[in-house]
Amino acid sequence: MEEDDVTIREQNFHSQVREYIVCFLLFAVLYIVSYCIISLYKRKSDDQEDEDAIVNRISMYLCTFTLAVSGGAVLLLPFSIISNEILLSLPKNYYIQWLNGSLIHGLWNLVSLFSNLCLFVLMPFAYFFLESEGFAGSKKGIKARVLETFVMLFLLGLLILGIVWVASALIDNDAASMESLYDLWEFYLPYLYSCISLMGGLLLLMCTPVGMSRMFTVMGQLLVKPTILEDLDEQIYCIQLQEEALERRLNGMMSNSYLHGNSQHHLYKELENIRNQRNKLERRKKASAWEKNLLYPIVMMILLAGTAISVLLVALNIVYLLVDETAMPKGSTERDIGNASLSTFGVAQAVIEIILMFYLMVSSVVGFYSLRIFQELTPIKDDTTMTTIIGCCVSILVLSSALPVMSRTLGITRFDLLGDFGRFNWLGNFYIVLSYNLLFAVVTTLCLVRKFTSAVREELLKALGLDKLNLSNSTTDAESGKHAVNGHQKTL
Repeated sequence: MEEDDVTIREQNFHSQVREYIVCFLLFAVLYIVSYCIISLYKRKSDDQEDEDAIVNRISMYLCTFTLAVSGGAVLLLPFSIISNEILLSLPKNYYIQWLNGSLIHGLWNLVSLFSNLCLFVLMPFAYFFLESEGFAGSKKGIKARVLETFVMLFLLGLLILGIVWVASALIDNDAASMESLYDLWEFYLPYLYSCISLMGGLLLLMCTPVGMSRMFTVMGQLLVKPTILEDLDEQIYCIQLQEEALERRLNGMMSNSYLHGNSQHHLYKELENIRNQRNKLERRKKASAWEKNLLYPIVMMILLAGTAISVLLVALNIVYLLVDETAMPKGSTERDIGNASLSTFGVAQAVIEIILMFYLMVSSVVGFYSLRIFQELTPIKDDTTMTTIIGCCVSILVLSSALPVMSRTLGITRFDLLGDFGRFNWLGNFYIVLSYNLLFAVVTTLCLVRKFTSAVREELLKALGLDKLNLSNSTTDAESGKHAVNGHQKTL
């Protein structure tokens, strides 16, 4: 009997060690990828060796950790779904025994814990540490900046706790809720993270439809469009004439001190835009036939199919919500993975669900940076400040943490939310879930209709040659502006 107990304890010990090793390896890979991404966009001028360089380096490590946690949050549902299907297909395989329910639940709990840690501690610390200079009258240095950062974090924590306390007291007035107001770990943090999750879900609801319509434009810029009723040689010739005209104007202005400054800068910018247009036209001309006539339509059809399937699944989920109560998103505490398939069509449907989740995440990021209020956070290669990187990491963390909840709420997958992701209060509200589905379906449809109608209109104008009217008008305005400048010079 004692030997059996020892054997069970040894098995549990080895299982725990194996889970820790797997989690560490997965996070190490995500951390290395995140570090490479941030290094690609980080401003190189921040690499000087002084006190600010140390602060920037610490902030960069914290941002890398946050971005790695964001990647883990994105991979949670896909990894869980594919693990469930693998265990169903190969239940007795010795080499996948490490893939079990305990590991999956542990990953969900770790991602939830690290998301809270990054959102409420690490990212505020990185921002305040970056902006700190030390208290007035104190000795300057790293210790003074760390002290000021911790004081600011303490004050921020008191402010947030006070806001949550007042909001909770106003919303729930019953005795049980009033008693829970003094429970920090079991009430404040889950309630606060539930509010952040709701905000992230609303942000996804705002960014994803915009991103889905924007994806067609982004792919159109990356790929070569088919040549239909267009004469590329004529367009390249016109662009070259405009480029030569601007170069002559710039050469003539070099000796004129009056036009130095804004006018010359504007002309240089216009010349750069024209050169970019010429490069794009030359790339379209040199592209192969299969790239122009086959690759572009296939990619557009894939994007259209992904968007249509997403809207269709949301519409079906709305019907399920109205008919069946089990369609409501809920959490699960069961540790058994691989007992039953949650996909009607097995592995094929599971693969489609995973692809749609990644498509939703990419669309939400594209839509986020397409919104006017967030365009200032757009990272620039080798020229992004640490403050902007912190803002980007926080935004991506909020979006990625809300992705599993959004995917389950919209009915993209039937996999139940695990860990603290299934404990959000608003998931049990039928009207919030139904409104969320309706808004997503309606807004996505409207964005796509607007996108395609405007695209068809532009292509028709371009095919009929009516788009050159604007070009002629802008050329006339430029010539009139040039004559006005020349007249003003003669007057002087």
